[in-house]
Amino acid sequence: MKVRIRHRRLRFDLYCSQLVIDEAAAGDAEAADHRLQALTGIPLLDIGAEVLRLSELILDRGALPRTAGEDALHISIAALHDIDYLLTWNCTHIANAETRRVIGRLTAAIGIELPTICTPEESPGA
Repeated sequence: MKVRIRHRRLRFDLYCSQLVIDEAAAGDAEAADHRLQALTGIPLLDIGAEVLRLSELILDRGALPRTAGEDALHISIAALHDIDYLLTWNCTHIANAETRRVIGRLTAAIGIELPTICTPEESPGA
C-alpha cells in the first residue's frame, strides 16, 4: 500500500494548507505524528482575505451549514489557488454530490472554477 501511495504522490503536485496541518496535528499523538510526517515537504497554500471572503459567501448563501466553516475554507483554498483536485474523506460536507452542485453553481456565478472534489479512491489513477 505505501509503495502505491508513494507512486501516486509522484504523479501529482501536492499542496495543503495550515488548516490541514492543524487538523492533522489533532487527536492521538502517535497518529498525529504519522499524519504530520506524511505532510512533510508539501507546500502550503495561503489562506488570505479572498479565501476568507469566499468561505463566508459559501456559508452566507447556505451552501454549507455555519458549523462547517472549516470545510468551506478547504473548498475556498482549493478553488482560489486553481487546484485541480480536492481530495477528502469528508463526504458529509465536501465530497458530496449535492454540495458539489450547489457550491459549483455559486462559484461559477462569480467566475471561480471549483476543483474536482473527490475521495482519494475516486481520484485519477486510483
